[in-house]
Amino acid sequence: MLQSYLTGLVVCGGIIIAIGAQNAYLLGQAFRREHHWWSAALCMSADIVLFTLGMLGVSAALIAFPSALDMLRWAGVVFLLWLSFTAFVRAVQGRDGLVADEQSRRSLGAVLMTTLAVTLLNPQVYLDTLLLIPSVGAQQPDPMVFAAGASSASVMWFTLLAWGGSALAPVLSRPMAWRIIDGLISLMMLAIAVHLVVNGIHVPNPAQTGG
Repeated sequence: MLQSYLTGLVVCGGIIIAIGAQNAYLLGQAFRREHHWWSAALCMSADIVLFTLGMLGVSAALIAFPSALDMLRWAGVVFLLWLSFTAFVRAVQGRDGLVADEQSRRSLGAVLMTTLAVTLLNPQVYLDTLLLIPSVGAQQPDPMVFAAGASSASVMWFTLLAWGGSALAPVLSRPMAWRIIDGLISLMMLAIAVHLVVNGIHVPNPAQTGG
């Protein structure tokens, strides 16, 4: 059980650190201190719901259709390699730092609606939460404990973004900092892809896991 939890924590943590639209938006909110805790809570809630649905659906599908294993495995590998490559390109080329621009304070409703749009209108969110993470969790002895670990990683990460955004604003505004971050992201995505290639995906046998 502990192994499944820690695996979910590490795998999800490695994936969600990839700075995308959702994370960048939350950082901007934290820089401005504009309802950023509400925004973070919505991001966490969306992840937890999607992780749970993904684990329930993928686990059932893999048991009913074992041939889906290879498709999930290689789809995950391709997606991870793409993330690794794009992060590597950004690290080499560099990009502008995140700068908190001055703008009038918006209402809580406007911030939450924007957060929801950034979260649910991003195809990467569905690939991560409904395909990639569940495909790794399906091979764990306790898939739902794995989902709990993944959810914990989401809570920790978005809490860190909301809490540390203001303090880190001067550092994150420097392009060199983003070169380092993107380089680390590239290595992490590559490592997870190699893990899937080498180890594959295996559905636990209920007779062996006590299910």
